[in-house]
Amino acid sequence: MNTSPTFRRTAPAFAAGAVVLSLALAGCGGAASTAESAAPKGDAAPVSNGAAQITVSVEQVDGKDQCVPDFSTAPAGPVTFTISNKDASGVSEVELLSDKRILGERENIIPGLKAVNFTVTLAGGEYQLYCPGATTETKPFTVTGDAAPAAAGGVAGLLKEGTEGYAKYVSGQVDSLVLAAAALQKAVDSGDVAASQQAYAAARPFFERIEPVAESFPDLDPALDLRVADVEPGAEWTGFHPLEEDLFEAKAITEKSKALAAGIVKNVGTLKTLTAELEYKPEELANGASGLLEEVQSSKITGEEEAYSKLDLVDFAANVEGSQQAFEYLKPALKEIDATLTEQIATQFETVTTALADYKDPAALGGWKPYTEELKKTDAAKLTQLIQALQAPLAKISEKVATV
Repeated sequence: MNTSPTFRRTAPAFAAGAVVLSLALAGCGGAASTAESAAPKGDAAPVSNGAAQITVSVEQVDGKDQCVPDFSTAPAGPVTFTISNKDASGVSEVELLSDKRILGERENIIPGLKAVNFTVTLAGGEYQLYCPGATTETKPFTVTGDAAPAAAGGVAGLLKEGTEGYAKYVSGQVDSLVLAAAALQKAVDSGDVAASQQAYAAARPFFERIEPVAESFPDLDPALDLRVADVEPGAEWTGFHPLEEDLFEAKAITEKSKALAAGIVKNVGTLKTLTAELEYKPEELANGASGLLEEVQSSKITGEEEAYSKLDLVDFAANVEGSQQAFEYLKPALKEIDATLTEQIATQFETVTTALADYKDPAALGGWKPYTEELKKTDAAKLTQLIQALQAPLAKISEKVATV
């Protein structure tokens, strides 16, 4: 995901279909006219369940992909964006931006997707709704008034403790990533391919556990983690994956490889600087937990993330772990908000982690079985079902914590 015209992101068909199966709700209704699709209502969005409700319709109108919210204004406070895609194949994600910072998003917005959402808490000001691939990609979104101050103590206090704890978790992962990136550069500079492969595998989990945080910086994330299919013609491809190609496909270290490793170290250092002072809202943790599972379905289960190293299960496990950590930091408050849902999610996390244990292999690179075509063919459907059963209840918590 990113807001730069240099890059593009496509939605893999297999994973996107999985999201449809797990998250499909009621239909969108009849086709809107061109005029209705082209212009959102001018009055403020209604508030329901403690959050302003915005419906974003993605569809083809007169042969052009459109992405239109039903309201362009909302009162300050929690805002839920519910997104459906009737038939627009060119739009794969919807983001809410403040300048270039991604505040909330849903990926894999593929044709036929009925209703998925994200919730963010917004102060008064001007924002942008960004739908890459639409005829009009960016639409202004206005929030009026000031958000109510957070209540002290009680559930609000537990949520505050959770976000502060998660911030420390992110800092720890970034610190480890800095060290792992330096070790990777050292191995590459030595010219030792086998040692570089080991260092590559060791570095990836630290990034994957906090991927939603990295992705909130739309220029930095593609510089570190863009896959070759998402690189625009003529653009420079940097980050982990071109180095992965050198180490695992070509099995050769060149001057270009060394430059890539140096670039990773530099960009990881930037990530550390940018995340050092970040403060998180509870719904950002909730959206991130769900987003990490989207990453599993969009690129890990399909085998697109680690196309050369076959380390997809390393990333898969790290995404699940990062998702669970975000949930765990919210869990004390969630138990007070909705104990039944919290128990359902916790149980499903246990189910997923137990099932994943079957894929561990201490003798394999990264400690997990290589995700070969044969393994993908036999196990992708089972892994998809596991993630679907977890993501469905997990997707419900962002609105719950945002409206406390």
